[in-house]
Amino acid sequence: MPGEEIASGLFLTEAVVDWLSPPPLIDTTFARWDEAVGTARLLHFDTETTGLAGGTGTRAFMIGAAHWEQNGRFRIRQLTITTMAAETAMLRTFAGWLRDDTVLVSYNGKSYDAPLLATRYRLARLPNPLTGLGHLDLLHPVRRRWKGVWENCRLATAERQLLGVVRDDDLPGSEAPAAWLAYLRGGPATNLRRVAHHNAQDLRSLAGVLLRVSGLGACPPAAVPIA
Repeated sequence: MPGEEIASGLFLTEAVVDWLSPPPLIDTTFARWDEAVGTARLLHFDTETTGLAGGTGTRAFMIGAAHWEQNGRFRIRQLTITTMAAETAMLRTFAGWLRDDTVLVSYNGKSYDAPLLATRYRLARLPNPLTGLGHLDLLHPVRRRWKGVWENCRLATAERQLLGVVRDDDLPGSEAPAAWLAYLRGGPATNLRRVAHHNAQDLRSLAGVLLRVSGLGACPPAAVPIA
C-alpha cells in the first residue's frame, strides 16, 4: 500500500502539485449563490466506495480531499482503509480536515458522497461534520449549461470538454470495489493504486471544472450542440 499507516489499517497519501492558478475569490453565481467564496475555504472531495447500490451496507474505503494552499499549490490527501475496523479512524481523520466555514466541492456529491458519509458517521455514532457546510455540487450547473449539448454530463466528459483532460490507462470507478476487495483477500495492491490515481485525477478535475464554470458566471453557454 502506498502512503503512511497513520492508524491500524488506515493509510494516508499526500501530494502537493502545481495545478492551475485560482483567484482569491470564486464567483458562485453559476451555482445561484449570492456571494463569492474565498478559495482558501474550498475543499474538493470524492469517495471511492464498496458499491453504488446505496444503503447501510455501502461504505467508503477511500476518501480523497484537496485544497489550494496559500502559495497557490494544490494539496491532495487520500485516506484508504485496508480493514473494516479502520473505518472509524478514517471518518475521524476526515472530520479533522473540515472547518466551520469550509465549502465542499463535489460532482454529484450532494446525492451520493455526502449522504453515504452521513450514514457512515451515524452508524459509527460520530457527529456528521458535513452538516451545515456549504456545498458546491458541480454536476447541477454543468447539466444546466450542457445537457443536450454534450453526449452526457459525467465528470469524464466535463473534464475533456472544459480542461482537455483525456485519461490514459484509467481504472473506471465502477471497478474500484473489485480492486479493494481483491486486495483485502490477499491480492496485489496494483489496481488499488490505480484507484488512488483515478481519485486524485477526479480531485484535480473538480478544481479545474470549478474554475471553468465560475469564470462563465450566470451567462448561458456558448457551446454548439453535437451533430
